[in-house]
Amino acid sequence: MNPSLEQEVESLLFLSGEPVTPAALAEACQVELHEVVTALERLREYYEFERRGLVLRELAGGWVLSAHPDCEPAARRLLAKPRTPPLTPAQAETLAIIAYLQPVSRPEIARIRGVNAESAAATLLERGMIEEAGRSQFGAVLYRTTDLFLRLFGLQSLAGLPDAASFDPSPEIEEQLRERLLQAGEARAGG
Repeated sequence: MNPSLEQEVESLLFLSGEPVTPAALAEACQVELHEVVTALERLREYYEFERRGLVLRELAGGWVLSAHPDCEPAARRLLAKPRTPPLTPAQAETLAIIAYLQPVSRPEIARIRGVNAESAAATLLERGMIEEAGRSQFGAVLYRTTDLFLRLFGLQSLAGLPDAASFDPSPEIEEQLRERLLQAGEARAGG
């Protein structure tokens, strides 16, 4: 008994830890690209119609099977132990700067943050969330985000990043940010 194309595609997506392009699926299944695209759409419709615990998503230029968003709280409880430590505030700030301004150099990141970004950038490189993207006109290494970044943040592309201009913090968060900026300015002036 030969498996259907939908079964083969589903199996390959299940086995893959990364998004798989339709072209790679077509090659593995030895079929035409349009057949795989049709199979992907059928699978997506099946998961939606049957209200399954899985969804078929397009991420980072490929397709993945992932847990249904409604099941996220239970999944978080089951997988509560982080495999890697969470990002520190310095790493998160550095990652945000890189995501929005890429390609960007470490000296420019440090200028924006007001503190050295070497350790944060090194950790993000080590974790595979950023990568080198050439050199600036002054010879500094430029950084950009990776496909892993897109997957971890559930983005199909960088166009999916929230619009920074629409950031409207609550008064409490605004006060915290203002306080942090004042402290950073005082630290720089004193040191």
